[in-house]
Amino acid sequence: MKVLIVGGGGREHAIIWKLAESQKVTKLYCAPGNAGIANHAECLPIKAEDLEGICDFAVSAEIDMAVIGPEVPLAMGMVDALESAGKKAGKEIMVFGPNKKCSQLEASKSFTKDFLSRHKIPTAGYREFTDKQELLENIGIFGFPMVLKADGLAAGKGVIIAANKEEAKKGIESLMGSRDFGAAGDKVVVEEFLRGVEASVLCFVDEKTIIPMESAQDYKRIFSGDEGPNTGGMGTYSPSLVFDEKLEKRIRREILDPTLEGFRVDGLDFKGVLFIGLMIQEDGSPKVIEFNNRFGDPEAQSILPRMETDLMDVLFAVCKNRLSDISIRWSKQKAVCVVAASGGYPGEYLKGIEINGLAKNGQIYGSDAIVFHAGTAIDHICHGSYCGQTFVTAGGRVLGVTALGDTHEEARKKAYENIGGIRFEGMQYRDDIGLITPPK
Repeated sequence: MKVLIVGGGGREHAIIWKLAESQKVTKLYCAPGNAGIANHAECLPIKAEDLEGICDFAVSAEIDMAVIGPEVPLAMGMVDALESAGKKAGKEIMVFGPNKKCSQLEASKSFTKDFLSRHKIPTAGYREFTDKQELLENIGIFGFPMVLKADGLAAGKGVIIAANKEEAKKGIESLMGSRDFGAAGDKVVVEEFLRGVEASVLCFVDEKTIIPMESAQDYKRIFSGDEGPNTGGMGTYSPSLVFDEKLEKRIRREILDPTLEGFRVDGLDFKGVLFIGLMIQEDGSPKVIEFNNRFGDPEAQSILPRMETDLMDVLFAVCKNRLSDISIRWSKQKAVCVVAASGGYPGEYLKGIEINGLAKNGQIYGSDAIVFHAGTAIDHICHGSYCGQTFVTAGGRVLGVTALGDTHEEARKKAYENIGGIRFEGMQYRDDIGLITPPK
């Protein structure tokens, strides 16, 4: 099968790295890809949000399956567009990912909160606001800390947790005044603050079945000790130490099964990955924080290396509504992924900085770890009389170094030993990914 992956981050590199193992895949393409992905797939000069360009290529190259990585093209309706383009060309293009209607589960916080409330799925209390003044008059409606969320997509950064009234005013100004997150802040969802430990459950879903993957624990804050602003994710480990059999059964009973039934009732023909962000409260009860419509990043970088089943078999089964026929096998090994980010991230940062410590294939010399590229590119660098190609930074999160081990401690040690061999100016990473104590 010829497969096209849309996106160019660490998540897409992990997906492509796993698909490259499959004997069922004859050719891999990626739009636009990155410097590391180029070792496994043909990278295309097409932006992930270019629906017309993606569809034209998929038809001309006779793509059998497309896998949509990021949330923005999903929200734009890329799944619908690709399926329609295939029909017009007289060829089926299977697309792994939810259609535009289902993608509202990530593209709109209020859509998801309404869904959860309607189907009695546990979540924080909430209220929606479209008027800035009305929101200012309702500061502290659920007490403090006050959770403010931009309704639309904001690259994982549109959440403000205000400790007091003054911080809440500043947050409201950021969202609805200065519009730091653009149109995403036209509507703001205010939520009750939940206390506990955050955890993630990623599930394969088709119209009849929902199967959770192995668990993972993400670290959102930029600095060690869970300090500083939120990011897209600074590291992850799998399986999560938060989960046990009792909790997994409760999540299945109270969240997964009601969600699948809710999809059926609401006519949401969801196919793809449903990422469920949870808060495990102090009494052990789980509540849904958010839904995402795709593999998590960097959760995919610690989960997919532990998958023993051919990923192509799973993707095909989802597209054909045969997920119930698949038995997914997982390694008992543990995985830890540590993200190396650009200096200044998640704020402003420089690009084009040379990365040292990587071999020509983008991995670490003699390493038993996997380097997943996120924000990288290839550039021509000259040092004295030598000129050649080298890897340079091209994003906020640059690399994710993943290591496997028989224990969390072994995997963690390997990950940090290997990331220590990588250097670029301004490089920053947390030193507490994979510790026994989960993040706050």
